[in-house]
Amino acid sequence: MNRIEVHCEEVDPPSWISAAIAYVEGVLSKLELDQWEVSIILCTNKYMKDINNAYRGKNEPTDVLSFPQVASPDELPDIAQLKKENNFFLAGDILISLDGVQENASFFKVSPEEELRRLLIHGILHLSGMDHESNDLTEPMLAKQESLLQAIKERIYTI
Repeated sequence: MNRIEVHCEEVDPPSWISAAIAYVEGVLSKLELDQWEVSIILCTNKYMKDINNAYRGKNEPTDVLSFPQVASPDELPDIAQLKKENNFFLAGDILISLDGVQENASFFKVSPEEELRRLLIHGILHLSGMDHESNDLTEPMLAKQESLLQAIKERIYTI
């Protein structure tokens, strides 16, 4: 069991939040990650720009930011021990710009719902200690992202 919270900054709460939580639970399950506590923040490009500038020194919005508690997968806690102690691992925060979701969907010619799923997976992989140097889909993290996107059939919302 995981704890997943969704907060909204400068956007109204979408009707599909509970479905997004269920989707994240499915991704964590597929990755065999349990006893995780994850916070997801849905926001605007303006909010994202402020956070990106404050934490990364980039005065521009981005589609997704992750703030993991570990630097590599080797640092992840033992799930069996967490369960035994009934503890949770504070995995970190994922910020997703809903403006960025729309922009990416248009640019990549995919549905906004598919892009939202992609960004949720992307954020979770960062929280698990994975990283990438470029946006080349042959990079291990991005290849895993796309593989998970195809493997997990649940949808968050329909258009």
